[in-house]
Amino acid sequence: MSPIVELLILTGIAGAAIPIGGVIASIEHIRPKWLEDEFRHTVIAFGGGALVSAVALVLIPDGIKTISTLESVTAFAAGGLFFWALQIMLDRSQSSASQLVAMLSDFIPEVIALGATIALGKGGAILLASIIALQNLPEGFNSYREFIDGGLSKSKILWAFIAAALLGPPLGAFGFWMLSDHPRVMGWMQVFAAAGILYLVFEDIAPQVPLKRSSFPPLGAVLGFLLGLLGKLLDS
Repeated sequence: MSPIVELLILTGIAGAAIPIGGVIASIEHIRPKWLEDEFRHTVIAFGGGALVSAVALVLIPDGIKTISTLESVTAFAAGGLFFWALQIMLDRSQSSASQLVAMLSDFIPEVIALGATIALGKGGAILLASIIALQNLPEGFNSYREFIDGGLSKSKILWAFIAAALLGPPLGAFGFWMLSDHPRVMGWMQVFAAAGILYLVFEDIAPQVPLKRSSFPPLGAVLGFLLGLLGKLLDS
């Protein structure tokens, strides 16, 4: 398989998980009420765990390999401050897009890194694409529920998710052609995004996890992190 074909297939699969998660969320009304409550909270927790695993096991470890300690601290602080300011803007506009912002903050640097990985001919591209897809599935689910709660229509949400998924190939191509020879830029981007994801997880996602009369949903965060840990171990 040529690198270009591999790039298109893997970035397409990684991005397609976003609208698939949205479609699954859109049909939950046909299921028993537990899907509205306990399962939904568990999926939110799973998405949060997957995001934290992306920070701890992919973005930070890979990012700090190519930049200095001072640069790492600067990039992380800048990322946290940027997403804090972004959250203030979302709050003032009464937007329900926090989960989508967190998802794209994770998806964008990872799919760019996927393109760079394919360009360098390193192993693990298929595994990385699988991890991205498995992270995007619950995040697409959670984002759909946020937008529905915010009053947007099903069709608008799903079309927006399809548009987000279509970002995969061009972003992967950007990493393939532009950043494979610039590891420091990639490192800055990964650490910057990691801080933003961490901020959004604790600001918006984690508070939605607890559910009265059930201690099960927080276990989803453990399972989500376990997903990332498994991927990291298999890739080492």
